[in-house]
Amino acid sequence: QVQLVESGGGLVQAGDSLRLSCTASGRTFSSYAMGWFRQAPGKEREFVGSISGSGGTTYYGDSVKGRFTISRDNAKNTVYLQMNSLKPEDTTVYYCAAKRGIVSVTPTRFDYWGQGTQVTVSS
Repeated sequence: QVQLVESGGGLVQAGDSLRLSCTASGRTFSSYAMGWFRQAPGKEREFVGSISGSGGTTYYGDSVKGRFTISRDNAKNTVYLQMNSLKPEDTTVYYCAAKRGIVSVTPTRFDYWGQGTQVTVSS
């Protein structure tokens, strides 16, 4: 069982940056691929970024490519999402997720989820 706790959300202005963190419980963090997703009310969960257990492979959703960067520190059991050049349309709840094995971009393939953190970008 893996427990995930996100932090770092908040209210920022368009063009600002924000870094989300997700800390996992357990001693085998490096064996989990990690992902960030977001979901607005009434919409499907959207893929933001994912990273392999070693950190050597990353994927990004088209809407954030070039602006967001996912990274991880396995010594700290933490995955990060650096968000730059934020836009009002980035406003929503962001979720951290974990899965054993290979990295994925599909939310249904992830086994564990955090509670989410709200990001609000004002224009």
